[in-house]
Amino acid sequence: MKPKGPLAALVLVTILSLACAAGPSGRVYSPREARLPMTVQRGVVDSVRAVTIEGTPSGFGGFAGMVAGATAGSAVGGGSGRAMATVAGAILGSLAGNAMERDGARYPALEIIVRLESGVTYAIVQAQAPGETFTPGQPVEVLTAQDGTMRVRPR
Repeated sequence: MKPKGPLAALVLVTILSLACAAGPSGRVYSPREARLPMTVQRGVVDSVRAVTIEGTPSGFGGFAGMVAGATAGSAVGGGSGRAMATVAGAILGSLAGNAMERDGARYPALEIIVRLESGVTYAIVQAQAPGETFTPGQPVEVLTAQDGTMRVRPR
């Protein structure tokens, strides 16, 4: 019998790390964004609505699920029954792994419509940081990075 413990641990760690990934809130900066100048514009929140940001699956979830399913399927039966169980396990595992990765890459966010003092209106989507709320009429600052990405923060 082949050892299945390391494979199961790898699949579990991968799934948990995808589920715990932080979204791009107004409070989170990547290392490449640190110490770079940003343009700051003042404005007021016009409206806010809850949305979902869906990440792009890498395909690893499907691959890991296929390997785990095939491994589990190969432990069933014997002869041609074992081969069929291995193939069925690989297919079902791949589907389950894809679904888990897709669902783990989704996270709640806000679509914030901001009217700047200049009169320009922007819709900015960002993850909601814990304890951070936006309400219509609230004064905010819009930070624009050199690459054009924007974030909203309370004033």
